[in-house]
Amino acid sequence: MPLDRQWIANHIPHQGSMCLLDEVLTWNTSRVQCRSSSHRDSANPLRAHDRLAAVCGIEYAAQAMAVHGALIASRITASPKNEAIVGYLASVRNVLLYVNRLDDVETDLVATAERVTGDERSVLYDFSVSGNERILLAGRATIVFNAAIRELTLSSRTLHE
Repeated sequence: MPLDRQWIANHIPHQGSMCLLDEVLTWNTSRVQCRSSSHRDSANPLRAHDRLAAVCGIEYAAQAMAVHGALIASRITASPKNEAIVGYLASVRNVLLYVNRLDDVETDLVATAERVTGDERSVLYDFSVSGNERILLAGRATIVFNAAIRELTLSSRTLHE
């Protein structure tokens, strides 16, 4: 089965033009690389003032992390409660921007996410976005799973105690 834009759109919450990735290039249990050409699209939803700022690359990387999570989840049996696993981008750190903008990058972008550590509650990724044979931005991100569900459960327990 090809891991193309259709597969990605079926497995991450980003839809329509907000689904920025075109295909999964490579992946394993700790790393994923995805290709995108949407940075050159004048209708890119992240564009502002007729440009796509380099900081928007964080969203490309976050979508690669979501893809990685979907790929890993497809290899693991469903949880005992069959709960949907929802991931939230909780923080980004140590972000380095090596360019000012992405829309003038002539080649496709490659978003890479590498899992550093994690468990059923959260995961830490190193990420980068490259193009024109160089890294354009890089950083580290924390993804928290089912945070809203845990918050509701904790609030409900507090109310009943």
